[in-house]
Amino acid sequence: MESRYVPKDIEEKWQGYWRQQDLFRVTEDPSRPKYYLLEMFPYPSGRIHMGHVRNYTIGDVVARFLRMNGYQVLHPMGWDAFGMPAENAAIKAKTHPAKWTYENIDYMRNQLRKLGFSYDWSREFATCDPSYYRWEQLFFLKMYDRGLAYKRKSYVNWCTTCQTVLANEQVEGGACWRCDQPVVQKEMEQWFFKITDYVDELLDYTEKMPGWPERVLTMQRNWIGKSTGSLLRFPLSSGDGEIEVFTTRADTLFGATFMSLAPEHPLVPKLCQGRPEQQRVLEFVDRTKQTKRSDRLEGLLEKEGVDTGSTCINPATGREIPIFVANFVLMEYGTGAVMAVPAHDQRDFEFARKYDLPIRVVIQPEQGGAVPAPETLGAAFEEDGVLVDSGEFTGMPSAAAREAVTRWLEQRAAGKLTVQYRLRDWGISRQRYWGAPIPIVYCDSCGTVPVAEAELPVLLPTDVAMPASGVSPLPDYQPFVATHCPRCGAAARRETDTMDTFVESSWYFARFACADHDSAPLDPPRVDYWMPVDQYIGGIEHAVLHLLYSRFFTKVLRDMGYLKVDEPFKNLLTQGMVIKDGSKMSKSKGNVVDPDEMIKLYGADTVRLFCLFAAPPERDLDWSEQGVEGSARFLNRVWRFVADHRSQLAAVRPYRGGGELSGELPALHRKTHETIKKVTEDIRDRFHFNTAIAAVMELVNLLYQVSETGAGATVRHFWPVARAAVEAAVQLLNPVVPHFTEEIWRQLGYSSSLVDQPWPTWDESALARAEILIVVQVNGKLRSRVTVAAAAGREEVEQAALSDDKIAKFIAGKAIRKVVVVPGKLVNIVL
Repeated sequence: MESRYVPKDIEEKWQGYWRQQDLFRVTEDPSRPKYYLLEMFPYPSGRIHMGHVRNYTIGDVVARFLRMNGYQVLHPMGWDAFGMPAENAAIKAKTHPAKWTYENIDYMRNQLRKLGFSYDWSREFATCDPSYYRWEQLFFLKMYDRGLAYKRKSYVNWCTTCQTVLANEQVEGGACWRCDQPVVQKEMEQWFFKITDYVDELLDYTEKMPGWPERVLTMQRNWIGKSTGSLLRFPLSSGDGEIEVFTTRADTLFGATFMSLAPEHPLVPKLCQGRPEQQRVLEFVDRTKQTKRSDRLEGLLEKEGVDTGSTCINPATGREIPIFVANFVLMEYGTGAVMAVPAHDQRDFEFARKYDLPIRVVIQPEQGGAVPAPETLGAAFEEDGVLVDSGEFTGMPSAAAREAVTRWLEQRAAGKLTVQYRLRDWGISRQRYWGAPIPIVYCDSCGTVPVAEAELPVLLPTDVAMPASGVSPLPDYQPFVATHCPRCGAAARRETDTMDTFVESSWYFARFACADHDSAPLDPPRVDYWMPVDQYIGGIEHAVLHLLYSRFFTKVLRDMGYLKVDEPFKNLLTQGMVIKDGSKMSKSKGNVVDPDEMIKLYGADTVRLFCLFAAPPERDLDWSEQGVEGSARFLNRVWRFVADHRSQLAAVRPYRGGGELSGELPALHRKTHETIKKVTEDIRDRFHFNTAIAAVMELVNLLYQVSETGAGATVRHFWPVARAAVEAAVQLLNPVVPHFTEEIWRQLGYSSSLVDQPWPTWDESALARAEILIVVQVNGKLRSRVTVAAAAGREEVEQAALSDDKIAKFIAGKAIRKVVVVPGKLVNIVL
């Protein structure tokens, strides 16, 4: 055994051994408990970053730990390979997205191998491969047949930089989630998945997922946004139609004095058509659509509006009220129309003051008093109260009036109680090249026609030139566009939009269960064995994108008969970010740490150890070179003990009990088993890898301490006890630093891999202590410590505390009111 730990040589050796032995390939084995461990698969950007390293190291520790505990562990890896970033990067590099993507996959795969992750690489796939997306196209066709995939014209989020549509969930703070540039509203024909058909189940199951962080479940509930209220109808004064409004405050209906519409509302052009206000209204609409969506969402814009010149009728009062277009009303919320009650909504109040619109008070605080004159109001009264000036409902409390007013309107066909959701159908059309083609053709005779299943996959052509503008080349590429109608055989045109890349990541976890199955998307026996994923690991930023879509897709595939599970992920861990110098690592901030450089300097195991030791997995990890160096020192310390004492350790068997121990050996023996117990529970029950590692460090410290004292290495049984401690430390560290521990295990004389070794177990009898240390307080303040027999009773413990020399000076000449004894922990003497 080399006296010095050389990570590079050892890590290459064991990575080669694992690969040659194919140790991490897994199959179904009903005789063993299964565990499906999955980290969110990466986008092949070209290089893994420290966030990847931390995420995948967390997963690898759990996978290795469970394998050693007898589980049949599925731990796969693949590539989320379609999407705009690959396309944009390829254009910038003047290459093809396919070439760019596969070169990156090759590089990143090698990086992951260097980190020693225990992946079953036989299941690897890239979502840009036709063998994967052909099944996605099949799902689309089946969803189309069921009415779950449809096309309609709608206002969409348009990223002018990426030249494509974004789903609502992909707009963050008014900007594109990928390029961070402003998003505008644009009317286009789009394909949608009808996620709203599953809205109640998606919401209900957030109460049945105890293995998910409450923070993520709350984010999903808020995004789904269930609201119970009333749908009210305001007839147009012209008699030509009506405006529907959703409100949770039907009790304020008598105070509605004008109507506010979203600029995107389909009635707006009709309401101003042929009127003097038409040009002004349309200019206002165009201008508002160009503003940042986040400014409208967050109310950052000055509230502005324009009168359409049309009016509608308040169904409660029968009065005509003007119809405005307002920049703060959003089409995707409610119905895109808001009944404005300025006396009881602050936003409406400010708008009414600005445009000199009437204000009518209809809610009075419960304590009563004179109804204030509208002109004296300084702000809207938005709380519940008692209705005034509200016809037959005057004097009724707000809560009761909400239902009563709606029931009254229902009898007049002017309203009804209803439930609305913030969640909208998932827009999946993308006007970019690098994505899965949508399997639809357009025929002049037959209209919209799905591609025949037998003709799948619809291949994305890889011989097209990529325009520097980023605009998709597909619409102008006739070999792709020109096709035949599956129904009548006539000439037809292919759909040239591609699917949102989140479609690929919404079912990949199921495909991993049977990645080699080529006759259907999923192989029922294997999928039923592995699904659901037992532990999913990834970032909190995916809470309402990938995670919500995956839940939806799982339910769709269940209803199609492909899956038997209701939810895809039993447990979810959202790991924290890796930060440096107080902020998230990014090239723009110049604080990126290159994993390759760290591996060259310290070795993969040191990097893995630091990522786990520096912080609990759910917390942000603050990168520290000193911390990495400290991790390296610890590994060297373990290595040095084995290297320096290899002959003594090799000459004995590990102590398993039997034979009386003396000196400090009982403490070392006990510490070994305490460490096994703590590490097991910290990993199994809490994923507290940092405290588990700290426990092993304490064991190693004690091992050195005992070996360096006069009563240590010369004492009978020392080396068997020391060997037991070393073996325990090596086995407990194996999931964390696998190359390092494999080598030490081999140097200890074992020929088998640690991968196949059972996890160590602790001996309860070894945990028993002959004596324990008791803290002694006087009036709640620590004053001394005393050692007593572990079996000592209350009176014996109390007497030992009162007899202690240090305590005697604190209680001398003073009356003792009471003595509180907490068994096994402390004594508090109250004077």
